[in-house]
Amino acid sequence: MKSNIVVAVDDMFFAARIRATAEQLGVKVDFARNLDALEKLLADGETLLVIVDLHLQRYDAFEAAERIKANQTTRDIPVVGFFSHVQTELHRRAKASGIDHVMPRSVFTKKLPDILRGQVN
Repeated sequence: MKSNIVVAVDDMFFAARIRATAEQLGVKVDFARNLDALEKLLADGETLLVIVDLHLQRYDAFEAAERIKANQTTRDIPVVGFFSHVQTELHRRAKASGIDHVMPRSVFTKKLPDILRGQVN
C-alpha cells in the first residue's frame, strides 16, 4: 500500500534515512523545502502523515504545525515532531502548536519504520 507522507527536515542525514526506510517499506514520501511547498503538498488531500524536525532551519516548524491544524482540510492529519532530547522546551512548544506526537530523535529513529507505516503512538 502506498502512503503519502510529507516530511519537513533540513538534516541531510535524517532525510536520507527517512527516504531509505520509506523506499524499503514502499511508502511514498515527499519533502517540503518551504512553507509554500508544504501547503501545496497537503492540498492534494492524500497526505496521511506529516513529519517535522523541530530544529528546522528553512522555515518555522511550529508555524507549519499551526497552519496545518488551523486549516479545515488538513487539521486531522497527524503531525509527528522530533527534537534533540536536550532541548526539552521544544517539546512544550510543539504540543502548544498542535503537533500530535512529539519525541526525541533517538525514539523517532527507533520507531521510524512503524511511524512510516502509520503506527504512531
